[in-house]
Amino acid sequence: MSSIFIPTESSHACEKWFSNNQTGSSGVFVYWAGSWYFIFMLIMNYWPMLGVRWAFYDYKPVGPKVFVGFAHFTKMFGTPAFWTAFKNTLELSIIKLIITNVSAVVVSIFLNEMKNLFAKKTLQTIIYLPHFMSWAVVASIFSLFLSPSSTGMVNGIIFNGDTTKYIYFLASKTWWRPIFYIINIWKETGWGTIIFLATLSGINPELYEAADIDGATRLQKIRFVTLPALANTIITVLILNLAKVMNMFESVFVLYNNAVYDVSDVISTYIYRQTFAIALPNYGYSTAVGLFKSAVGCFLVLVCNWASKKTRGRGIV
Repeated sequence: MSSIFIPTESSHACEKWFSNNQTGSSGVFVYWAGSWYFIFMLIMNYWPMLGVRWAFYDYKPVGPKVFVGFAHFTKMFGTPAFWTAFKNTLELSIIKLIITNVSAVVVSIFLNEMKNLFAKKTLQTIIYLPHFMSWAVVASIFSLFLSPSSTGMVNGIIFNGDTTKYIYFLASKTWWRPIFYIINIWKETGWGTIIFLATLSGINPELYEAADIDGATRLQKIRFVTLPALANTIITVLILNLAKVMNMFESVFVLYNNAVYDVSDVISTYIYRQTFAIALPNYGYSTAVGLFKSAVGCFLVLVCNWASKKTRGRGIV
């Protein structure tokens, strides 16, 4: 005959103790893991910020570190190369932001209008792939295509093999920026379509049905239904990315050279050269330029946060 377990007062007490003990152990583990994460954040994110003080020192690899106050900032604001880099940073970043987003919107609408699901998925996969290629690989591919030699496919097609007319596109002040924008469109447009396609998938089909009843053409439906539905997303993407315009480095670094510094040098590459490309660098000056870049970036974040509150009703920070 099987026995039946009848809960007693002592068994309830044991269960309560076990439950409390488990909760206490979990809490200890959470506090232990959280404390290590906090220490890690302090070491990796905040401790390096103490290096900001070197912006006010004459800090070279050899010799004593001498406090110079705002001398590096005075030198920076009086250097034409710095202002060229600053201007190029804003121009390249903002123009790239606009054209890549416009391209992403156009491609998203094109994909949304495709009725063949297999062709749509295939095309999406193809245009996503460049995003996952490193900038070093992208630069190598386009340098080969644009080379002013027998391997340069573009020059060979344009000038039909006449080597006397070949153009070194990446060393031309006239051609470098257009090529830079084209490469960025090729690499980033596909990835940028993801958020716009997500917005398009949420449009109420009844709006298109109503437009069909009213006799709207496909272009009219895009103009009066699709684009208004995308408007808020486009504004949001532009605002969120505007805060990052000062962070341009790798895409420029792998494509530029000293022949096109006037049109391609940006703040990050300017800091890199001041730190690693001269015989006796002054780390204090490089730090001062980096601090100014961070200050401008912080200002842009605050501006974008204000603009986000005005357009979206909520900030980004």
